Amino acid sequence: MTLSVVIITHNEEANLGRTLESVMPLMRDGKGEIIVVDSGSTDRTVEIAKSFGAKVFVEEWKGYAAQKNSAIDKASGDWILSLDADEEVGDVAREFILLVISGSHDVLSHSAGFWFSRRNHFLGRWIRHGGFYHDDKLRMFKHGSGRFEDRAVHEDVRLQPGQHAYDARHYDLGGRLDIIHHSYPTLTDYIDHMNRYSSLGAEMVVAKSNGKVRFSAINIVLRPLATFVYNYFFRLGFLDGREGLLLHLYHAVYVSWKYAKAWELSRKQS
Repeated sequence: MTLSVVIITHNEEANLGRTLESVMPLMRDGKGEIIVVDSGSTDRTVEIAKSFGAKVFVEEWKGYAAQKNSAIDKASGDWILSLDADEEVGDVAREFILLVISGSHDVLSHSAGFWFSRRNHFLGRWIRHGGFYHDDKLRMFKHGSGRFEDRAVHEDVRLQPGQHAYDARHYDLGGRLDIIHHSYPTLTDYIDHMNRYSSLGAEMVVAKSNGKVRFSAINIVLRPLATFVYNYFFRLGFLDGREGLLLHLYHAVYVSWKYAKAWELSRKQS
């Protein structure tokens, strides 16, 4: 069986080399391909992708889900492995993927897809609490069996009706089957990201509300506060030290921004 690794990129020269290096063992014997759909990078992203033998396509930005589905459409492998440009496949997860594409395990070969745990790093620290681990993601699936759902943000793979995914964590290879997410090396990166995502989230709130969003202190003040208390205290986010405090504090701010922007956007459209 063959594997297609699909990645979307925009100005990812700081991350892409690490990501591609982690999947090169999966390309052995010419049984794999790397598909990169770039949305007009102005740094060395495309050059780095080509240096690893990736098939690079440059397209205008269509949104996260549409861009990822475009990459899937260009793949020819029996299996699809979708990665973000700031992720890498952990050593044990890579062994698992090799086992799947070998076709030697009946249970695995009959599954339509696989869930992996994503290990999030924030300001260089592995975030183990507050709901950030295990951050389960369906990232590998049979060609033709899955697509990214049409959402502006927080898009996930959805399998065709009647097909099911196997939780890779249940397979014991003597270690964690993780995809490692090198997210937000600086606070500026995180705040910029939350600013973009809150705008996209606001669009989703407005669409779901048919364009009518009232100003709500509950959503703008109390909901963010409840989010912080739940994740930081009840889900033990405080155990991740200073990084955990900053992560959950600014995630709560993101929630406030999202609903404030939704109200503002609704008012502009009325």
